[in-house]
Amino acid sequence: MFNQKSILITGGTGSFGQRYVQTLLARYRPARVIVFSRDELKQYEMQQRIDGPQMRYFIGDVRDDQRLMQAMRGVDFVIHAAALKQVPAAEYNPMECIRTNVHGAENVIRAAIANNVQKVIALSTDKAANPINLYGATKLASDKLFVAANNMVGGGPTRFAVVRYGNVVGSRGSVVPLFERLLREGAKSLPITDPRMTRFWISLQQGVDFVLENFARMRGGEIFVPRIPSIRMVDLAEAMAPGLPTHTIGVRPGEKLHEIMCPADDSHLTLEFPRHFVLRPTIRFYNVETDYTEDGLGERGHAVPQGYEYNSASNSHFLTPAEIREFNRLAQAPAA
Repeated sequence: MFNQKSILITGGTGSFGQRYVQTLLARYRPARVIVFSRDELKQYEMQQRIDGPQMRYFIGDVRDDQRLMQAMRGVDFVIHAAALKQVPAAEYNPMECIRTNVHGAENVIRAAIANNVQKVIALSTDKAANPINLYGATKLASDKLFVAANNMVGGGPTRFAVVRYGNVVGSRGSVVPLFERLLREGAKSLPITDPRMTRFWISLQQGVDFVLENFARMRGGEIFVPRIPSIRMVDLAEAMAPGLPTHTIGVRPGEKLHEIMCPADDSHLTLEFPRHFVLRPTIRFYNVETDYTEDGLGERGHAVPQGYEYNSASNSHFLTPAEIREFNRLAQAPAA
């Protein structure tokens, strides 16, 4: 569906954006791929690795609605990956986080509708479910904006959906690169915020593939959640440095012990598919009746039991240290 189409990625120089572009170019023949981001150095560095006649590099910030309007002219598909993501930084700089994650989301929506973009997928986070930190709260607000945007299109063609998933192995600012650096520096123990802590675990390529698939699945208004394994942080430390002790440093500002992707309070909206979940919209869209139990790929889902919660601590699939080690190794493979 991406052959001879124009695709724009906000925050396109990030870990996700770079892998997404590489995957698009490897599997499809897009007419244009537009990397929209605010850091000229990261764009320059990315352009040295990924370039071609279909590539476009646009300097811009999602806070700038006029620049987004220009960038989306003639665009068919948008992936909104730009965000301020660091939990402690958001706690200390709340207004900056709100301007990018909430106001920026509104700007993306308005620009997409004005330019008759076909489909928009916004990346969310497990922290948006039952949020306790500002980052999660802004991403919940962003999710609500993108879902409700399907009511703003009128007779236009644009449809919006959200993809929510957990911690990406090896992404910038995540724990795996931190542990790798500490081990290179000869650390005698690894820091663990809390020995009870669990996290959902997904590779960068899995996240990219899930987003690609959901452009075909989406009807508009869904929040897509992949079925993925959980890990215990103590098991991650054991997988990366067998036998090395750990020391507890305490939970950081705004950090959770466990992550949730489908809250129990939304169980009446949650559909279970073979490889993912769908959270249906809490609102009805004007003059539209959508049966979310069957998606655009013909996959069928069913309602989960009332009170069901998809939680990293109660997940039925946990990786062992050996499985984490192999998972992390495979996660470093190049795009295909």
